[in-house]
Amino acid sequence: MIQVNEVEISESAVFAETQYHPAETKEEAINSAARTLIIAELLKQRALALGLEPAADDAKSSEDDYLEKLIEAEVYIPTASDDACRQYFDNNPQRFTTSPLLEVRHILLAAGPEDDVARVESKQLAEELLKRVQAGENISELAAKHSRCPSSQTGGSLGQISRGQTVPEFERQVFTANEGLMPSPVESRYGFHIVMVDRHIAGKPLPYEAVQRKIAEYLGEKVRRKAVAQYIETLISDAEIQGYHFDVSDSPLMQ
Repeated sequence: MIQVNEVEISESAVFAETQYHPAETKEEAINSAARTLIIAELLKQRALALGLEPAADDAKSSEDDYLEKLIEAEVYIPTASDDACRQYFDNNPQRFTTSPLLEVRHILLAAGPEDDVARVESKQLAEELLKRVQAGENISELAAKHSRCPSSQTGGSLGQISRGQTVPEFERQVFTANEGLMPSPVESRYGFHIVMVDRHIAGKPLPYEAVQRKIAEYLGEKVRRKAVAQYIETLISDAEIQGYHFDVSDSPLMQ
């Protein structure tokens, strides 16, 4: 049985919460669910102690509702200074460039994500065609015969693409590839692709003024998360909790 300042959190409540905490083991899911319910109860108790009660028409305030009220009342969150933003910009130049441009040809061996048999067959065919391209066959001619992408009409050419124009799982692999034929098929939700990067045009650096606001928002969110985590750690340290042990230094309190 778990008690938070003499308020009981029932076993049934923990098990009901567990469904929202996928984990590798049942024990980890239960542990995460219990931690969440304890923190929610602490936030509720503190909010009510300060008179921060939910509105009359809000009979079922959530943990987030109480947390936002408590942050406003008790948590100081400094804003990121221009010096801090400038330092982050100077230390992370690779983050602040325009998207690179790629000129790409591909062959799509199509298979739906739920069709296991088709995906195995498509992967096998992709590997066979890849060997043929590596041996010297023309990828554009093979694309015209085998690709199930509309680009097969233009020899598999996707033209120039930038980040955000293709699905993430395709983009992650292709945009980090060197020019030339990629050494293994690229898997995506659509199937398997044989990819030839014909040209890679690097992105251009952005000026500080163009990204200052985004940097300030990013650093501000980091500061906010840290301040809120420290606030919750204080509530935990001051509380009487039975049936659950918090290792505050290691607990991912803000999951």
